[in-house]
Amino acid sequence: MADSARLTIDLAALASNYVLFCARASAEVAGIVKADAYGVGLAPVFERLKKEGCKKFFVATPDEALQIRRIDSGISVFVLGGLFHGSEAEYLSQNIQPVLNSPGDIERWKNLARQKEKKLPATIHFDTGMNRLGLGDDETRALLEDSSMLEGLDVRLVMSHFACADEKDHPLNGQQAARFAEIARHFPKAQKSLSNSSGLFRNESWHYDLLRPGYALYGGNPTPETNNPVRPVVRLEARVLQTRNVRKGESVGYSATHVFEKDTMTATLALGYADGFLRSASGKAQLYWKGKACPVLGRVSMDLVSIEIGHLDIKPQPGDWIEILGPHQTVDDLAARAGTIGYEILTSLGPRYKRDYTG
Repeated sequence: MADSARLTIDLAALASNYVLFCARASAEVAGIVKADAYGVGLAPVFERLKKEGCKKFFVATPDEALQIRRIDSGISVFVLGGLFHGSEAEYLSQNIQPVLNSPGDIERWKNLARQKEKKLPATIHFDTGMNRLGLGDDETRALLEDSSMLEGLDVRLVMSHFACADEKDHPLNGQQAARFAEIARHFPKAQKSLSNSSGLFRNESWHYDLLRPGYALYGGNPTPETNNPVRPVVRLEARVLQTRNVRKGESVGYSATHVFEKDTMTATLALGYADGFLRSASGKAQLYWKGKACPVLGRVSMDLVSIEIGHLDIKPQPGDWIEILGPHQTVDDLAARAGTIGYEILTSLGPRYKRDYTG
């Protein structure tokens, strides 16, 4: 059966990016594979990173951790979302490490340690300015002043997370780094982890013992003010279903938001928001045919999108492939035109795309 759209994932490029990160830092580099490895496929990404020597993996939910456990029974897996209520025993039986984000997480992990009459490994997340997950200032102060709060736990990793590392000169970066350094000195025997993709490229003193790059692994630019230091990992193409001539004054798509100012020609593609091509790209994005930009016309619909091709010397025909992501348009380029971020572009990649893995 012919494919309507195809997504090509370059695992060699992914591996190259991981090797680059390892070369840039003296610290260990973990693999962030949450959200189905940023939309490109958890299992093949996990296997390739493991082949490159990656020994620690971070996911968002227990279900994602169990996906890894079905592939590998022993490798270190951390759940960023914390200790989900009712799942404590399964974390332990499956050797899954919750990132302890709150006093409640810590207390329930301690209770399990008491029940099992043994110390349990612990990873503690300290909030240093993001104000999402992690121990806040008052909770951190209380824990540092009362060591009994960690009784029964073997603290092996302490971590925090940058809020603005993609913005080179944002003052919060330095504030968070200073706050984490103050906390880290209380845990001399534990590994420390602060830097994400952007933090890895900003300041070597932020590297500590464990780096946690995510977006940049998959080709996203970790330093938006400079050229992208990593290789693109995904290529996305969609088929032309139909071409048509349109006249001045006619419109295209739902709500007739685009009215033609001259006679021209359009191509309708097998691509829509059901595939993860965001509706916010309507009338803003451009796709590519043989390196030539073709503006998106009117509204992106569930299964279809129309582009202008009247300006092309050589026009695509039904069955031809149009580039969505590739040599002429990165995830960051498309995100900028759609008014979003590359993370959303990647994690929205839909299940209808036929995924081909190379490298």
